[in-house]
Formats: sequence, structure tokens, C-alpha cells
Amino acid sequence: MNNERILKVLLAPHVSEKSAIMADASEQYVFKVEPTATKIEIKQAVESLFDVKVQSVNVLNVKGKRKIFKGRKGQRNGIRKAIVRLAAGQEIDFATAE
Repeated sequence: MNNERILKVLLAPHVSEKSAIMADASEQYVFKVEPTATKIEIKQAVESLFDVKVQSVNVLNVKGKRKIFKGRKGQRNGIRKAIVRLAAGQEIDFATAE
């Protein structure tokens, strides 16, 4: 996989209360990823960008909410999330990451 694709696969860390609990308890981290990204690409991107060993990757698609604004129906954009489990003893520190 080329370096350009690696930089485009991971969009941002998904920061929420649930993802913080997962990171502390079971060494799992949640990322927002590109909609066309595969598990293998996500694994390679996390390993190369953060210098860690990835044990497994789970991917899920979250549909956007349907909303009504001033009588007009619309829908927010959906996102694709990846839950990455690291090998024992590994962790990602987002404050010092490049």
C-alpha cells in the first residue's frame, strides 16, 4: 500500500465517552475512516502511523440521522468507524502522535 493511501485512510480519532472507556479497559481505539477503506488497509495505516502492533480491526457503518428543518426533510452524512484492538501492552497517545 502506498504512503498516499495510508494518509487518506484514517480521517480522525472518534472521541466519545464510550471510546475513552474502551481505550482504558481493553486497548481498543476508535477511528473515523474513509468509506472505501478495508480492514487490511486500516490495519496497515494504524501500524505505520502509530508504530504499534494491531491484533484485530472491526468496521461499522453509521447511517446519518434523518432530520426535518423548517419543514424540509433531509439527512445528515453517515460515517464509517473502525474499532482497532492493539496487542497486549501497546497504546496510542494522540497528544504526541504526528
